[in-house]
Amino acid sequence: MKKYTLRNLFNDVHLWLGIASGLVLFVVCLTGTIYTFKEEVEELMAPEKYTVEVPANAEPIATNALIAELEQELQGQVVSISIPGDKASSYSISVAPVAAAGAKKAEGGGRPATYFVNPYTGQVVGTPESATAEFFTTVMKLHRWLLLGDSVGRVIVGAATIIFTFLVLTGLVLWFPVKRKNWKQGLKIKTNAKWKRVNHDLHNTLGFYSSILLLIMALTGLCWSFEWYRDGLSSVMGAEVFKGRKEKPMAIAAAASTATPEDYIQQANLLLPYAGDLRLSLPADDTTAVVIQKSQTGFFALAAADKVQLNKHNAEPLKVEKFADKPLNKQVVGLIKPLHLGNVYGTFSKILYFIACLVATSLPVTGTMIWINKLRKKSKPKKQARYGTAPVAG
Repeated sequence: MKKYTLRNLFNDVHLWLGIASGLVLFVVCLTGTIYTFKEEVEELMAPEKYTVEVPANAEPIATNALIAELEQELQGQVVSISIPGDKASSYSISVAPVAAAGAKKAEGGGRPATYFVNPYTGQVVGTPESATAEFFTTVMKLHRWLLLGDSVGRVIVGAATIIFTFLVLTGLVLWFPVKRKNWKQGLKIKTNAKWKRVNHDLHNTLGFYSSILLLIMALTGLCWSFEWYRDGLSSVMGAEVFKGRKEKPMAIAAAASTATPEDYIQQANLLLPYAGDLRLSLPADDTTAVVIQKSQTGFFALAAADKVQLNKHNAEPLKVEKFADKPLNKQVVGLIKPLHLGNVYGTFSKILYFIACLVATSLPVTGTMIWINKLRKKSKPKKQARYGTAPVAG
């Protein structure tokens, strides 16, 4: 009888956890793969909403005039405006409905609606709603909740993600061969071998190459699944995860306003002197600061925004937060979402994440096939013994 080793234990843990969670992980990884290039697909399907024709020697309409025009046309109050660094891109405007006199509640529950606007003409060219957007909403619900709702689906996906973390770690242990001289075999796929060997290499080798990114996806994804995990990670990192969701703009004293949105943008560009995407958030009252976020763009651009808070009345700087000046722990915590989605380093990291997610989607399939092949291999000797030639009596 062979001795049961630690390696056997890792192999059994890897096998049975993989079988138990295979279907859920397949769905989660497949939807994650599809969702990676959500923005690019939406722009491809409806380019008229996202890109505009730039007239020769033309400049965008002044922000003040554009906001005034849109508020009159859309019968609401502009609460934010996103200005892309690309001159051929449309602006994204959020408009909050204004309640009619004497009405208890504005139509639509008072939630801001988003519009895409041509900055050179002021024309509304579309909204985020589309068949493509609905498709990706369904993909997201599958990814996070398996379409089972938050209370049930979130727990199932979270448990599968914990299992996935153990699968990646035990898989790394099993990747290292018993004989160290054979370690190079785990770095390549033997394409000229039989399909069983090719399938094994696809599972073993591709799993190894994508393991780091898969671990990052799993460990960051758990922040959406379990509050206890999110709190624990915040404690370990010394910085609160998703703190930005709770942060409110600074309070200021009420006064007569002389500054305009154009002044806010000019001030932000002076404080953050680089080309990039800019988002201006306008408060509805006179006692809240104006918030501007600005981020760099490009193939390798880091998905991190610098933040400026200005006095609404005179555009004087109240607070400037540059991402590069933050401690490392706060930088890492601030990048939890882009680290999970894959856009942490722009298009470059998206491509890497897409490939890693595609590999992750294949792992439950190739792993199951390896298990079935082993079962068949074990059953052959038993069949041969059962149907073999009977000994001849002497």
